[in-house]
Amino acid sequence: MQAGLWGLLSGSALLIGAGVGWFVPMPRRVVAAIMAFGSGVLISALSFELMDDAWKRGGFVAVAIGFIAGASAYTGLNMALAASGARHRKRSDASTRGDHALVAPQGNSASLALGALIDGVPESIVIGTSLLAGGAIGWVAVAAVFLSNLPEGLSSAAGARKEGKTATYTFTLWTMIALVAGFSSFAGYTLFADASPQVLAGVQGVAAGAILAMVIDTMAPEAFEGTHDFAGLIAVFGFLTAFGLSKLA
Repeated sequence: MQAGLWGLLSGSALLIGAGVGWFVPMPRRVVAAIMAFGSGVLISALSFELMDDAWKRGGFVAVAIGFIAGASAYTGLNMALAASGARHRKRSDASTRGDHALVAPQGNSASLALGALIDGVPESIVIGTSLLAGGAIGWVAVAAVFLSNLPEGLSSAAGARKEGKTATYTFTLWTMIALVAGFSSFAGYTLFADASPQVLAGVQGVAAGAILAMVIDTMAPEAFEGTHDFAGLIAVFGFLTAFGLSKLA
């Protein structure tokens, strides 16, 4: 139950972002700064909490296999979704940049939702498996996932509104995805509670590989496009904040 609730908490950022995107116009630079900061937090969390813990559990081979498999699976799914119009699913103004102009996409809210699922499921599984270490939630990871979900909700809500979708449709869709995040965290805890250290290390590696690929493929480009030369500095502050909190807590 606790694992599911923590996953639901991280997934609730999708609903919060959707609410802001639907009712409150937010400057894109602010959203990009949140993404840059969240990228740094995610990289810190997967480096010092996820990968290090997985290596201690099952050794390098299990982690490496899972890490490459997770990144490969995410990349394949992301390429398919990009072709369906979800390449810029973490952009708050729901627009894609062409060769000559900024053009609003059409008919891609379903792809945005699917993108949120492939981004969110591995993140939520990480939250669930982090409880298996000894009952203490990796709350730095929860904060990182929460921050990464906000722009996705913003982008989808803005895109759905431009497509003429109703508020009921939009918020029902994101409520369901938030519930999937909670269930994924619950599943991560229950399905792997009795798994061997090598299997659990492989699962953590899969999630870590998918998260890192997601940061580089979807978060970093949009963060840079919105904040330009400040993206790296903001990400460094996010990384240092997460690192400090994980070591000093």
